Amino acid sequence: MLEKFFKLKENKTTVKTEIIAGLTTFMTMAYIIALNPNLLTGFGAEGADLWNGVFLATCIASAVGMFVMAFFANKPFAMAPGMGLNSFFAIVVANIAVMTGMTYVASFQAALCIILIEGIIFLVLSVLNVREKIVEAIPLGVRLGIAPAIGLMLLNIGVGSNAGVYSETGGPFFVMRDFFGALTPGIAETTMGEGGYTTMVLSVVTMFVGLFVIVILAQKGVKAAVIIGMLAASVINWAGQAVFLNVNPFASLQGASFLPPFGDMAATTLFKFNFAGFAKIGWFTVVTLIVTFCIIDMFDTIGTLVGTASRAGMLDKNGKMPQMKEALLADAVGTVVGSATGTSTVTTFIESASGVEAGGRTGLTALTTGIVFLACMFLAPIAAIIPAAATSSALIYVGVLMVTGLKNVDFNDITQSLPVALMLIAMPVSGSIGHGIGLGLIAYTVIKVFTGKARDVSVLTYVLSVIFLVKFFLVA
Repeated sequence: MLEKFFKLKENKTTVKTEIIAGLTTFMTMAYIIALNPNLLTGFGAEGADLWNGVFLATCIASAVGMFVMAFFANKPFAMAPGMGLNSFFAIVVANIAVMTGMTYVASFQAALCIILIEGIIFLVLSVLNVREKIVEAIPLGVRLGIAPAIGLMLLNIGVGSNAGVYSETGGPFFVMRDFFGALTPGIAETTMGEGGYTTMVLSVVTMFVGLFVIVILAQKGVKAAVIIGMLAASVINWAGQAVFLNVNPFASLQGASFLPPFGDMAATTLFKFNFAGFAKIGWFTVVTLIVTFCIIDMFDTIGTLVGTASRAGMLDKNGKMPQMKEALLADAVGTVVGSATGTSTVTTFIESASGVEAGGRTGLTALTTGIVFLACMFLAPIAAIIPAAATSSALIYVGVLMVTGLKNVDFNDITQSLPVALMLIAMPVSGSIGHGIGLGLIAYTVIKVFTGKARDVSVLTYVLSVIFLVKFFLVA
């Protein structure tokens, strides 16, 4: 049955490889299960009932999106509420509360109407092949640069916000910049309190041990290299916490509830569209917000799909991915389900690249990740004990592999090299795949027009460039 659904032999993979790939993807993105409700509810400040509702919505909407990806597109890409988009959603909710005088929960329910409309728009555009046409309109040179730029973005996450090393100033790749300063006892103890130095040393050791284990096993041809490396890094971290910090790394499991809080979701987020509150926002603000969400989500998803598919060898000679329409449909369905259950826009996750690198080539990978997401409604406390530094090991490894895609870029052609160089900088610095692609499109269009090659630019590329210019300068 699995062979019939997913065409495993045709894609040169096996059930075992696909399941391992799905678990690998899950481990690198498991953080979203707790982080998303934290961001959308002010880390629980808006009440445990709303937090629980968003937590369940995160698991359910992500799983539904991945099931659509698995059975309709047969692609190994995972989905969840997008980072950046969820932070933007939280800001929108807070602004609605200020503008209308409604409570945070009522404003949250009004903002869900925006996500519902966005999801419906994407459903229609996906069915009509409009989103697929937009993908095809991206020039080949820009498309070739998407994967390496995403690789740098993954590296930035791995040696930045996800590594567990504190930095007072932050910034791109700050762990590498502040590596020695962060490990200086005086600085660490001052910024993180007692035990801060040991905690940061342990995080750095965890990250690099996991990375080296992954690389060594991968060189030896071990298919499960990524997940084994993450587990080895986790064991190192847990042992370090117990020995050097006198902390029980499994303490959170004691007395933890494994029963999903469905009652809280029913009371706060499940089909709780506040259309009356939505009407108070004002039509201009509503249109602006919907357009902004659509642009960011569309190009984040397109960039992730093209970049990850490129790394997996899923693109044809023209740089196109088969079943792109179905893959784009998956995030549209996930977004609609997310609005109905209570979370922000669902999009394709760049952490999918870790599963692809582990051998995932079909929808069975996405199905596996989706099933584990559903299981997390019951097993969330277990997912929470995976150290962030252990997932950084996988992100760094996959990021390096994706950067190697630069070899496909013709650096003798400035119309290719400049847009790619700008994307390489923009994605990790801005934290947005969409913004990086937008800057690349604008650069490509400007160069072609002012070098007498305006006819090389498609009409849709001109339109997309103008849209991004408007987005950057008028809808910040």
